[in-house]
Amino acid sequence: MCGRFALYSPPPKLSESLRLPLVERELRPRYNVAPSTFITAVRRVDDDAPLVMDDLWWGYRPHWAQGTAPQPINAKVESVATSRYFRAAFAHHRCLVPADGWFEWLPVNGRKQPHYLTRADGEPLWLAGIWAERADGKAGCAILTEPARGVAKEIHDRMPLALDAQSLEPWLDPHLTDRETLRQVVHHLEAGLMTHWPVSTRVNRPTQDDASLVEPISS
Repeated sequence: MCGRFALYSPPPKLSESLRLPLVERELRPRYNVAPSTFITAVRRVDDDAPLVMDDLWWGYRPHWAQGTAPQPINAKVESVATSRYFRAAFAHHRCLVPADGWFEWLPVNGRKQPHYLTRADGEPLWLAGIWAERADGKAGCAILTEPARGVAKEIHDRMPLALDAQSLEPWLDPHLTDRETLRQVVHHLEAGLMTHWPVSTRVNRPTQDDASLVEPISS
């Protein structure tokens, strides 16, 4: 799953990594991004609009859903294209969530030890997401997850769907709506690029937000 992540790369670095024309905005570093907050995402508001860094609520509930409907923060790649709740967004409202890494918790001797998972080369991650307009008129999103691969399997059985560089443009292409076509042109990041290390349990508290949260500790 993906329930907590960090984003501290500055917008120019994100633009360089994305390799697409992007309307930037100022961002403050965040080292403990939690659900039910606004998060940074790259999207087109409509098909002809430029790509922008936008604030999306991390909690997906389409405007047609009832007020008691769930607000998932994740959507499984296995069912996102066919689920009634997600399929329209998968076809028409895809986005990318930039992250420098994410946190997962590994059970160790009766306690849960947080680990930080990130690219070994320090480059940003681009997590596949979907968004929908909520009943309150704001946009909410969910991050796609897939079965864990590579070193991520040591920590959790699922992981966010991080895309490789060649997949970013087609993922954001509003004219690609067919599930099978997307499968052919969108690929996850090579698992061998990832690494992880244990971090402070301070990350358990969403109110904590500083650079030390992503620094390794002795497990």
